[in-house]
Amino acid sequence: MSTRVILVCFFMATLALAQDNASVLDTNGNPLKRGEEYYIKPAITDNGGRFTLINRNNSCPLYVGLENTDLPDGYAVTFTPFAMEDDVVKINRDFKVSFSAFTTCVQSTQWRVGQNDTSIGRRLIITGQDGSREWGNYFKIVETQLEGIYNIKWCPTEVCPTCRFICGTAGAFSENGKILLALDGSVLPVEFHKK
Repeated sequence: MSTRVILVCFFMATLALAQDNASVLDTNGNPLKRGEEYYIKPAITDNGGRFTLINRNNSCPLYVGLENTDLPDGYAVTFTPFAMEDDVVKINRDFKVSFSAFTTCVQSTQWRVGQNDTSIGRRLIITGQDGSREWGNYFKIVETQLEGIYNIKWCPTEVCPTCRFICGTAGAFSENGKILLALDGSVLPVEFHKK
């Protein structure tokens, strides 16, 4: 193997490692910290407001969705990185996210991937523990081409490196005047605001 090929491979591996260790930044340019509260909002206006809990069908569990307006409503969230040594949320690394809210549902406000809803062909993001399949509660943040703008993805490969997931990136889904967060469709770029 030539020296040039070895150098290119080394450079690409170093670049990938640096990207995986980069922190996710809030709108002030500061890293998202474990356990601190943030609002998540669409990076593109007119796509809804801050993320919130949605009562989709007048029963529990509650769904993750967006306010219908850009008004400062919605609930703050906290992040818990999978890697215990991480005090900040890092690009392409698994984490759990929970709303900082109390509900009438006797369950966690932690996000998780729901079953495929065959009527709409998408997997909705709901709240609650994923029981024996804890990997359903882990998400990751990936960069877009714009600095400070991110996509939320479900693909918990740190939690279960040998599993074969049908990964998906989160987007908005409108139903009966409600905006729900779902996988397997359009993508919703987001930004993070410190509370």
